[in-house]
Amino acid sequence: MDDAAAGRGPGAGPLRAALRRLPGWVGTGLYRPLAEDEERARYWIRHVRSGVLLSEVAGLASLTYTLVTPTAGHRHPVLLVLASSVVLGAPLLLLLPLRRMFHDLRGGVFFYAWSAAVTTVITVAARLDGGADSPLSVLFFLNLVFMAVAYPPAGVVLTGTATAICYTLLVAGPLDSRSLFVATVLVTVTLVCTFTSANHWAAHDRQVVLVRTLEALAGSDPLTGVPNRRVFLERVARAVVRAGRGERAVVCVVDLDGFKGVNDRDGHAAGDAVLRRVASALGAAVRETDTVARMGGDEFAVLADCPAPGDDAALAGRLRAAVAEVGAGCGVTGSVGCAVVHPDDAVADVLHRADAAMYRAKAAGGDRVHDLAR
Repeated sequence: MDDAAAGRGPGAGPLRAALRRLPGWVGTGLYRPLAEDEERARYWIRHVRSGVLLSEVAGLASLTYTLVTPTAGHRHPVLLVLASSVVLGAPLLLLLPLRRMFHDLRGGVFFYAWSAAVTTVITVAARLDGGADSPLSVLFFLNLVFMAVAYPPAGVVLTGTATAICYTLLVAGPLDSRSLFVATVLVTVTLVCTFTSANHWAAHDRQVVLVRTLEALAGSDPLTGVPNRRVFLERVARAVVRAGRGERAVVCVVDLDGFKGVNDRDGHAAGDAVLRRVASALGAAVRETDTVARMGGDEFAVLADCPAPGDDAALAGRLRAAVAEVGAGCGVTGSVGCAVVHPDDAVADVLHRADAAMYRAKAAGGDRVHDLAR
């Protein structure tokens, strides 16, 4: 048996790898999370409300058409039941936990299921009303255009293809020039909706990147890149809440000794370089889950989880040593003062205690850690 027959040909490996990745590609193409935040969830809830209103109008119009128009489906009991079910059942969708659903997998499944149900109802109704002669077929277009906003491009192609197949095989019957024309328009509308979906999701992705970039810039110190005072205070406030649950944390204020001399002697560019190196050194001295922030000027602050009281002194010592290493060649050291976060603290109280401890360390000569303020 040759290599190709045995599945060991030159293209066999890439082909098997592609086949293994196919389910992931299909899943990514057909589904993506709908809501990363509450604003986006509210957007989809508004979309559902619009869909419910659209269903009500279409259901009432179909019900009126069935009752008054002398066609093959005139007062057909199944058509009357289907139209009435849409009118009565569509508002029930609003009773679902939509906000929670749009934050997970259920959001995409919800729209696919809704689209499939509506396509089935339209297919049955148009078939009973004369097939290709029934004007109810135009509802296919309404459903496709509304649902296209909720799907990624591959999902639009899937639903549009399913709609065209349902019309061609189950509604139109034997193809003639009229049914072929409608099927062609359905395919064309599917392509237009696919481009619309691609643009919609691309615009959303750009907006998300822009918002996250602006949030990062607003929360970062422009010189050092570490969080700024506003972000630090927000995180201390959350640490106070966690302290009420028994999670112990400490705030350390680090003020640079001798920094003014660097600016006076070597210029502000050299001083800025020292601040950047200090920020980097402090970040290396703590865990990734801890926060190093620049409070302004030559003052930094650290918020760290310290489960055991002995961890406080070790943390403060690492911070002092980190600053001393950076400033060894320019005469800069660090005075460190710390305060434990208590459950009943105001954020300002925590910072005041840490500041007071830092000033006592500085008054004692600097380059030292004051006994932790409790």
